[in-house]
Amino acid sequence: MTEKNRAGWDAGRFIRTLAYFEAIPGWSWLKQILPGVADKPENYLSGGKQVGVILVAGATGGVGKRVVQRLLERGYQVRSLVRDKDKASSILGNNVETYVGDITQPETLTPAMMANVRAVICCTAVRVQPVGGDTPDREKYNQGVKFYQPEIVGDTPERVEYLGVKNLVQAAAQYWQQNPSGEKIVFDFSQPTPQLQQIWGAVDDVVMGGVSQSEIRFVEGTALFTGNVSTANSGGFASVRTKNFTSPLDLSGYEGVTLRVRGDGKRYKFFLRTESSWDGMAYSYSFDTVANEWITVRIPFNQLTAVFRAKTISDAPAIDTTKIRSLQLMLSKFEYNGELNPQFSPGGFALQVESIGAYGSAKPQFILVSSAGVTRPNRPGINLEEEPPAVRLNDQLGGILTWKWRGEEAVRESGVPYTIIRPCALTEEPGIQPLVFDQGDNIKGKVSRDSIAELCVRVVEQPQDGNLTFEVKADPNYGAFAANWQNLLARLKRD
Repeated sequence: MTEKNRAGWDAGRFIRTLAYFEAIPGWSWLKQILPGVADKPENYLSGGKQVGVILVAGATGGVGKRVVQRLLERGYQVRSLVRDKDKASSILGNNVETYVGDITQPETLTPAMMANVRAVICCTAVRVQPVGGDTPDREKYNQGVKFYQPEIVGDTPERVEYLGVKNLVQAAAQYWQQNPSGEKIVFDFSQPTPQLQQIWGAVDDVVMGGVSQSEIRFVEGTALFTGNVSTANSGGFASVRTKNFTSPLDLSGYEGVTLRVRGDGKRYKFFLRTESSWDGMAYSYSFDTVANEWITVRIPFNQLTAVFRAKTISDAPAIDTTKIRSLQLMLSKFEYNGELNPQFSPGGFALQVESIGAYGSAKPQFILVSSAGVTRPNRPGINLEEEPPAVRLNDQLGGILTWKWRGEEAVRESGVPYTIIRPCALTEEPGIQPLVFDQGDNIKGKVSRDSIAELCVRVVEQPQDGNLTFEVKADPNYGAFAANWQNLLARLKRD
């Protein structure tokens, strides 16, 4: 290309584009030492955070607060079901969405609580404390480390472990029956946040020597992709793209992506990328717009075309919907493999986007943290002297294990997909331990609350085919924990 032909090319804009998307070699290191360059954490978007809500009941308890923390660290959108909002703020912080309700009062478990919820993790439990009250060295969280004679205070096991769980799973079942699949919002541009505004940026043909220019603006409750596309300097495309998500967007279980758009009659492209590299393979779909009319565009995953720079890749694997790294919208003069876009014309363009979502039949999940030993009270032939305190003291503690069992049964009878986790004695030991899974309710031992919280999150991330009940304990003889969670869960028998 001659110097005359390149006269309109903006080298500065080319460098700024690469810098914004961290495509300059060594940029990640360089931005840490240059003043004013380092990105704030909120400028990055976690993919999983945008698709569906995880509702955590009992979110201020020993396991529940750890579940909330781990979900947030992985980028999920979490809604905490709590009875006391001020207490929740003091334990969970002020940036966690809370819903004030009580599982023992079904009238408080409204559809608003379940709105857009795709999984419920129930960590609720009656309040158990040492006889004579809690003290720093005797508080309930030391149970499992050292035994103190326990007593129940507050609500009864029947109300919490059975009726409360039954109320919660019925509320979930009713919502999911009325919303069997539906659309899950990935990006909602009606109320753009600062984070949302800083994740999208322009990628125009300046990266190939062209002079087209575009931008994304947030106006009138929409994202407006607009600009001017030019074929000068052998260019001819303009686009906006997200930065790579800090954790991949997981759309497994869905059938495809849906766009709500108003265009100008031109044909646009939508891209998904599963690679974090700047200039790698992408999965593309072309769609036509109707001038000045809102339309819904459905993009089935099985109709995406694998491409590299508008050239199709015939032997590319099907898209892995569990690890989507970025999204992109484009107006280009090219279709694929040198074919021209039949609806293309150079000049100004405008595409308004109201939302980007996922549609299909993703299965909801109900995860209940119960307890090992729930079937052992009054089991024929059992030697109570060899059983854990909870089994020996079941009657003294208001039938706590018996009511937990009834709560499990309520979940099984609800018709919703479920996983019931039965931990052995819970401890405050830090960290994730080597775990042993078993079925039949016979094992005894201990397990940390950290480990159970991690297990709950893993079940969310790896939904099971078929309903599942199992016990879990820690076993130091297993050595350093390096298990494959998916394989561990897959070996268990379904109910």
